[in-house]
Amino acid sequence: MGRTAMTTYTLFAEDPAPTAKKEAAGESSFFMNPMFIMAMLGLFFVVVMLPASRRKKREEAAMIASIKPGSKIVTASGIVGNIVTMKDGEDEVTIKSADTKLRVLRTSIARVIGAEETPAAAADAK
Repeated sequence: MGRTAMTTYTLFAEDPAPTAKKEAAGESSFFMNPMFIMAMLGLFFVVVMLPASRRKKREEAAMIASIKPGSKIVTASGIVGNIVTMKDGEDEVTIKSADTKLRVLRTSIARVIGAEETPAAAADAK
């Protein structure tokens, strides 16, 4: 009895004979190839990530170009204020927040909220 059990376990440990399924599995191993996976990741980066980053840069450049004195802005650090002065060709703008004037870089402007209403325009609206 001990000998037949040993033979049975030995048979289980042997490699099965090659079949048609095994050959078909060889074809699907191409998709698990590390080079194929890296190529797919590279293609994803080129098709999805690069155009999105370019679009974001264009939108930021358009936003910074559209600011003018009187625009209400929010800086990257969270300071909310109105643009007082800015000069073409300079990277700095002066903003007024409450009773304080600050000089900040144009690139630190995160959002343009809108134009500040002047007291005369607010009186006309009422």
